[in-house]
Amino acid sequence: MKKHIYIYSPSGAVRDKAAFKRGIARLQALGHEVEVDPDALTSHQRFAGDDATRLAAIHRAAASGADVALISRGGYGLTRLLPDIHYKKVAKAIDKGTAFVGISDFTAFQNAVLAKTGAITWAGPALCEGFGASPEPDDIMEACFDDLLQAQGEGSGWRQPLDRRKIAIEKIASSASLTSDTSTFSIENAVLWGGNLTVLTSLLGTPYFPEIKGGILFLEDVAEHPYRIERMLTQLLYAGVLGRQKAILLGQFTDYKLVSHDRGFTLQTVVDGLRQRIKTPILLNLPFGHVQTKVLLPVGAKSDLEVEGRDVMLVWGHV
Repeated sequence: MKKHIYIYSPSGAVRDKAAFKRGIARLQALGHEVEVDPDALTSHQRFAGDDATRLAAIHRAAASGADVALISRGGYGLTRLLPDIHYKKVAKAIDKGTAFVGISDFTAFQNAVLAKTGAITWAGPALCEGFGASPEPDDIMEACFDDLLQAQGEGSGWRQPLDRRKIAIEKIASSASLTSDTSTFSIENAVLWGGNLTVLTSLLGTPYFPEIKGGILFLEDVAEHPYRIERMLTQLLYAGVLGRQKAILLGQFTDYKLVSHDRGFTLQTVVDGLRQRIKTPILLNLPFGHVQTKVLLPVGAKSDLEVEGRDVMLVWGHV
């Protein structure tokens, strides 16, 4: 079914013009009507236009009436715009059927919209890194995107790593429903929220950080060494954010390099240490992040979580 997709650039300037063109061609080949914002390829310093230009692009996306407003790329820049976004207009567009989709720096927009309006946005691909991937976009990502377009996506399932079967369920928050098998539990009707760890942490203490209690927090990042990941998680821990959640889902943390003086300090070290400090269950391997194979996740949607051993199912139904 043909859908209207609006492409705009609220963050970094598009440097890979070839990926931009491939992404548009791919969406058109899938049968969709693609509308490109007039400033989508504008460049100012490292940004896709100055702040006023990128702010206007967001508001044009909200006024477009498109089925999907898809960012061209992430990068940096959205946090500069948060005080001036017309959140009521964005929420009205969402209510009328526009799904705002993006990743990385888009975490700032998504959590600000959630904090200000409670409206649901979607963590998913950007045009260039997703549909503009060479030689072809990922099949699973495209299938999940199509599910969103057809309003038929209801959830996602995955398996945790084989060597991490024990996920500290003995410390699970008492609000979750447990069976006699401590590797099996369920969480119902919890708000799914989160996104890029670095961007989310930068919002802490601002009006754009959602005050979610009893939620399901998902996190991912790229090019951040495990010690930096630990530092950000510790900040969220000390702020009381992690302990207030019913579950934490760790997605893909990619493109970092360990060095000799780490001496065994790895991402797993960070996870193990965090599990010793909080009761909230921490689940691994969520198929989302700066990787080609990723699902789409509704930020702000009430969701259910089912865990049985290594198998995890996240369900949000029709949003």
